[in-house]
Amino acid sequence: MSNPLPYSMKDVHYDNAKFRHRSFSKVINQALLTRKIKRDCLSCSTGKFLVLVLVFGLGCLMLTHTSPVPSGSGGLANDRTTDNTDDGSPRFNRFWRRAPRLPPRLSLDEKGTQSGLNHDHVKSRSKWIARQQNVKDAFVHAWSGYKKYAMGSDELMPLSHHGVDGLDGLGATVVDALDTAIIMGLDDIVADAGSWVEGHLSEKISQKGHVNLFETTIRVVGGLLSAYHLSGGDGGMRLTNKGPKPLVYLETARNLTDRLLSAFTSSPTPIPYSDVVLRDSSAHPAPDGLSSTSEVSTLQLEFNYLSMISGDKKYSMEGMKVLEHIKTLPKEQGLVPIYISPRSGEFSGENIRLGSRGDSYYEYLLKVWLQQGAGHHGNFSYLHDMYMEAMKGVRNLLVKKSVPNGLVFVGELPSGFKGAFSPKMDHLVCFLPGTLALGATRGMTKERAIKENLLTFEDLENLKLAEELTHTCFEMYAVTSTGLAPEIAYFHTQEFSEDGHDGGNKSSKYVNDIIIKPLDRHNLLPPETVESLFVLYRITEDPKYREWGWQIFEAFERYTKVDSGGYTSLDDVTTVPPHRRDKMETFFLGETLKYLYLLFSDADLIPLDKFVFNTEAHPIPIKGAMTSS
Repeated sequence: MSNPLPYSMKDVHYDNAKFRHRSFSKVINQALLTRKIKRDCLSCSTGKFLVLVLVFGLGCLMLTHTSPVPSGSGGLANDRTTDNTDDGSPRFNRFWRRAPRLPPRLSLDEKGTQSGLNHDHVKSRSKWIARQQNVKDAFVHAWSGYKKYAMGSDELMPLSHHGVDGLDGLGATVVDALDTAIIMGLDDIVADAGSWVEGHLSEKISQKGHVNLFETTIRVVGGLLSAYHLSGGDGGMRLTNKGPKPLVYLETARNLTDRLLSAFTSSPTPIPYSDVVLRDSSAHPAPDGLSSTSEVSTLQLEFNYLSMISGDKKYSMEGMKVLEHIKTLPKEQGLVPIYISPRSGEFSGENIRLGSRGDSYYEYLLKVWLQQGAGHHGNFSYLHDMYMEAMKGVRNLLVKKSVPNGLVFVGELPSGFKGAFSPKMDHLVCFLPGTLALGATRGMTKERAIKENLLTFEDLENLKLAEELTHTCFEMYAVTSTGLAPEIAYFHTQEFSEDGHDGGNKSSKYVNDIIIKPLDRHNLLPPETVESLFVLYRITEDPKYREWGWQIFEAFERYTKVDSGGYTSLDDVTTVPPHRRDKMETFFLGETLKYLYLLFSDADLIPLDKFVFNTEAHPIPIKGAMTSS
């Protein structure tokens, strides 16, 4: 390609022959009209003859060198043939135009490589579709045991074949499992669960005595609201036509939440009481007078969405008062104690941890902000500020590395910021990697976020920590004899070690990094690690997270499946065969199997930039995201 002339654009239009563009026909005409040429040609008959031949030849070329017009092209063909250029010579320009470039032809080797890549992609997708079906089959097996022996009870005892109301007696497994069945397309189970909700749940609510505000909200209210949206309510996805009309789920959720509001209205501060008596809509504090920090701050996703779809702001107003109040309380680098007093409105004690009673406080700071459109709807930026400050505090005060192999883990400060560090990490903390990754990219892929230059330095730090912690959480599984994680692990550090308490898998590289004490070796079919695997795979697109999830699923199948129906929790994951506990937690159907199914699914099924999952894995739509898609 030739270099451009060193002149400005204004010079191109300057009326000087050196710069003015002229067509070839104009050059010929001007040359014929110049006096010198005219005089020379007219004085020589040969010159006249040559000029006539030249003009005649050019005319023939312009008349015959036209593109054929296909029949039926109508006005488009006419537009093309009557289009005139500035110099009035369209046909000559078409004649002079370069031939179009054809696309490059692939060599036989290149064609083979391309075909191989397509084949590998199809083969990989087929593998994960098959594994997704395995998870669906596991859900059907779990539901079959529950339906056969415990329908309407909170939980199934799969070994002794009966149900138990270990939670609030509101059929928690039914409601927890409902939206999982909808997502999996299991219409028969949707019909069973939906019919039970329509026929029995409202009566149970009106007659029920004591329930826990937190557990009832995340499992029952969250499950009903998710089922409402996924079955077509609020212009939702309508993934099923089975079960009752979506309005049944909404009205039941509203009836229940109206009674739960007494926990807020009875309290002298914005911090709600922990316990509610549903039948008379009364509330009272726990026996010690305290509420868990995580419990009072893990209601807002559900209450906000209920206000949005019902048009009644009272639910959102009561829920958001809690977070607005906590914003005003003193913190240490964003970290807070695990107890708070409804009577005083102040934190109680000094215990700092991201495990039980602390975990979902940090989760909902981010997710409520995302739910409200990440700052696009209303003034919720303070939530993101609180979240970012807290994650900085986690990195500075709670993150350590094990010895000898440097696993990154999150410990605790049981005596507060001035006390000793404990290298104890609950399996519950394995929610954190997914939350960190979600906060870094807002649900979009890492590749897209980097390409659009959306990640700050802190986002990149949080994403790196998310990947390191996900690896640690997986190794908590891989280090045991069963391939299943304990409820609690300790990590070997320079300051802390205990001999004789490894996970049992001597071939694991990290067998000396992770300590599992005898009382902590149980497994309750937990969801937190597979939750983070799901989020990390969606965001990084790294297939190792799927492979890790498949290994965990295979271990569940091998050691927790009960032939007569259902799955059971275990007493000790470090021995084979493990002793069984005879309990199938509701979250195995509501969370664990749901996250595994979504881990193996395509990214457009419940996309992370359009939904946030409540802490019980019930997807809640992000405000404005569904209508903008």
